[in-house]
Amino acid sequence: MNLRPAVWAALATVLDPELDEPITELDFVETCTVSPDGVASVVLRLPTFFCAPNFSWLMVADAYDAVSAVPGVTRADVKLADHHAAAEINGGVAAQAGFVEAFSGQAVAELDELRKQFFRKAALAGQDRVAQPLVDAGAGPEDLAATTLGQLDPSPELDRMRKRRAALGLPHGDDAPLLIDAEGNAIPPEAVPLHLRRARLQRVGIETNGAYCKDLLKARYSHPATRTS
Repeated sequence: MNLRPAVWAALATVLDPELDEPITELDFVETCTVSPDGVASVVLRLPTFFCAPNFSWLMVADAYDAVSAVPGVTRADVKLADHHAAAEINGGVAAQAGFVEAFSGQAVAELDELRKQFFRKAALAGQDRVAQPLVDAGAGPEDLAATTLGQLDPSPELDRMRKRRAALGLPHGDDAPLLIDAEGNAIPPEAVPLHLRRARLQRVGIETNGAYCKDLLKARYSHPATRTS
């Protein structure tokens, strides 16, 4: 049985936490192979040698968990290449240790709160992506404040925003307001313009950073990633 498509699909669920994009689409997966006996070997690469160790850890650890969960995979071997903290990250993930243990004497907390911070940013940016077509069509603050997710046309951006909200425990069902604050409270009409400006600023920041990282990756690596086993 060819497990590689399933392993690749699993890797596609792993996000760069800062950019809110799958590592597969960002071209962060340098190689992905699966042996006949089910050993999945994955090598990740990042835009710079000094990418933040905490962000890097999250991607490697999440990739390890995602690949390990694929039925038929007997062992996951996920490594980060060309990174100043590769030894600590690769060793810690392979041992299934925590971030604090892997970076003993340097890290003081695990990364759950950091992950939530990025989900909050992504959820806010998603409100701009989903609301902008309504604004372009003439919707005003009162219309937007009254709009629920169930009233919106299905779209990849709507699905993406629902997932980020769900991860945070925020309202994401059909009856949930389109515009909410960080605690899940509906935004009143008078606060909609400022809220959308903040959401737009967050979206532009994420997308600009993403474009910058993609350019850095292209400059660093001239060879394409290996996508076949």
